[in-house]
Amino acid sequence: MLDYNQPIDRARPEAPQQRPQAGFNVLELVNLLWRRKIAIAAAALLGATLAVTVGKSLTPRYTATAQLYVDPRELQLVDRELTPRAQDVSGMSMVVESQARLITSNSVLLQVIQQAGLDKDPEFGGGDGKSLMSSLLGLVGLQPRAPSAAETKEVQLAALDALNRHITIRKTEKSFIVDIEVWSTDPAKAAMLANTLTNAYLTESRNSQASAARRATSDLSGRLKELRERLRNAETALATYKAQNNFVGTQDSLISDQQLSASNQRLSAARAATMDAQARLDQIEASRRTAADAGAIPEALQSPTIANLRAQYAEARKKYAEQAGELGPRHPALRQTEKQVEDLKRTISEEIDRFAQSAKNDLTRARDYEASLNRALEAQKRQSVQLSQAAVRLRELEREADASRDVYQSFLKRSRETEEQETLNTSAARVIGEATVPQRRSFPPAMSLFAMIGFIFGAIAASGWFAAAELLFAGATAPAPTPARPQRTPAPDAARAPQVARTPETAQPQQVSRAPEVAQAPPEVAAPPLQPSMADKPLIEKPLIARLQEADVIHTLGAILATGGGVDLTRLGWPTLRPGFPLTSLLNAWRDMRAAVTRRAGGKALPVVALLGTGESTGRSVTALNFALAAARDGARVLMIDADHLAHSLSNKVNRNGKSEPSRLGWLSNGSKAAREIKTVNGISVLPAAEGDSGKATEAIRKAIAQARSAGGYDLVILDGPAMPLAAGPRKLLDEVDALVAVLPTSMDINDSLEEILSTLGRAERKLVGVVLDELTPSTQARQRGRQYA
Repeated sequence: MLDYNQPIDRARPEAPQQRPQAGFNVLELVNLLWRRKIAIAAAALLGATLAVTVGKSLTPRYTATAQLYVDPRELQLVDRELTPRAQDVSGMSMVVESQARLITSNSVLLQVIQQAGLDKDPEFGGGDGKSLMSSLLGLVGLQPRAPSAAETKEVQLAALDALNRHITIRKTEKSFIVDIEVWSTDPAKAAMLANTLTNAYLTESRNSQASAARRATSDLSGRLKELRERLRNAETALATYKAQNNFVGTQDSLISDQQLSASNQRLSAARAATMDAQARLDQIEASRRTAADAGAIPEALQSPTIANLRAQYAEARKKYAEQAGELGPRHPALRQTEKQVEDLKRTISEEIDRFAQSAKNDLTRARDYEASLNRALEAQKRQSVQLSQAAVRLRELEREADASRDVYQSFLKRSRETEEQETLNTSAARVIGEATVPQRRSFPPAMSLFAMIGFIFGAIAASGWFAAAELLFAGATAPAPTPARPQRTPAPDAARAPQVARTPETAQPQQVSRAPEVAQAPPEVAAPPLQPSMADKPLIEKPLIARLQEADVIHTLGAILATGGGVDLTRLGWPTLRPGFPLTSLLNAWRDMRAAVTRRAGGKALPVVALLGTGESTGRSVTALNFALAAARDGARVLMIDADHLAHSLSNKVNRNGKSEPSRLGWLSNGSKAAREIKTVNGISVLPAAEGDSGKATEAIRKAIAQARSAGGYDLVILDGPAMPLAAGPRKLLDEVDALVAVLPTSMDINDSLEEILSTLGRAERKLVGVVLDELTPSTQARQRGRQYA
């Protein structure tokens, strides 16, 4: 454990003390500046005065700001614009930046220079036109000569360069707002230039759009005349060819094609009718040739006459059958009834013959109609082939006319749109904040700031001068070295906790040649010994969980389909396991439970497991029966005992009135003559519940288990019960069992049911090896309440 009373770096060697270098320490520097405070204050005031003087001598500048909203999406005034619009965010940002750069373009600035007359403003490099030479010439009555074009161009370029330096464009991040800042020595002029610049930009933007639309309209109009003539020639050639080749029809198809399609549909319908008539005739003929009932054809079934005759025939047959059982074969009444049956049968055959003749007539008429349609269709096919050869050229002419028409309409529509766009302003840019006359100058800053800066610089300069002079001329002395303090070793703590005993490997002396800077690892603390209660108490296996679902069982009809060869547990009316599914999750879980029962038995020859449950006993008994069937399928010899002396649901199912046979009685007895071992056809022996109170029944079950163990004829004993809550007798029975399995119906709260079982078991809860979630209880009870039908 860590000892917090020891110094952290006690094993580290002390570093050699270095001699401090000569110089000022903070205290000496403060003393020096305090002694020179008057001189430093005077120097600071002098610096402030000089700074204010310099600020007063600077030419003031006034900045005016105008805000412009530049929307790259523009206005959607027509369906198709001349220029594509930006869709994504990056494209919009590039459009806004391009428009911001357009504000300071030469074309826009030249308009500002011309509108504001900056070429004559001295601030922007121009002259006012009233120079000394101009004034002298005016006194003598002479007019000064006009400046040449080159001189005017030079003045405009100078003003353009100066105006560029006076303008600052700022774009706000993540927005379409552009700030236009213009500074000037005159505040009113700054505001005027900013507003003029925004107006010039908007005018230039509208002019550029109108110019682009005007050029597009001119180009489109030059092509319209040629396209119109081409379309007229194509339509004329198409109309002439149609008239020459007699192409008559609607807009979608020709009349000949419509007639051909209609004839083809009628022929298909006629062929279907012929096939239907042939099939009907074949069916009637086949029915007449075979020994089957000829009245089974659809026409006979739909005929009211045949239906009436068949009813009379059935009545006569019934009457004949009744008289045949009562009268002799030569009785007159029986012979008369037999003759009546023969007459009715012959009448039905005659009606069937009429249906056959009618089917033949229908088939003949259908074949004649089909042949006439075939002849008409062949004639129309020949005519269609002739028109198809001429239609090749017709389709070619139609394609040429359609293509010419589409191109002409597209050019005409686009020409009209661009012509209208010349007068439309689709730009979404607008002024959202006009520039106002600035009330304060933007440069130089306020004189108070100049004074503060001068005061600070003056004080710093004076302090640095005095410190440098003291170092150069005063001669600093180094302080004497200070003796090192001896380290104090604290006394050991008497109340320190005792150390844990080390193993022989950890008790060896450690190496002392370890480097000082390596930290020693703390000793490992041995785990505390187990408590006596934990050492004496053995570990309990976690109970296994299985789910008995509807998918695992099948339902049979009890008593109705029972066989007479012995008791069949799958014929009791209870749901039992499906055959042929050995690898289901339920069977695997039950195999694990039986293995846990065998381990709990501790080598006993005959392990005993009891199935307990809460609520109705039927669900527990069904689960116990299926548990035994699963063990028997795996080859185990199972003895199943009904330990529920109150409900004895299993005993009631096995011992039915009129079903017991002496051959099924075995040698095991449960205390009475009626409760004897019953051999079943499923490889399971069932011992019914004993009669009497709980004590006698428990004692009889214990004797039966002891008798079965001594005889050695079984591999597993399964107890159905005892019932909950446990009485004194059934509680003693739990001492005989090796393991317990709890059956919890899902129709109830499984947590409450399990807690009830555990609280009832007490110390015997350590024998619990599994839990079966019974999902069959609601459906089983519903079936028991209803009637059973074969």
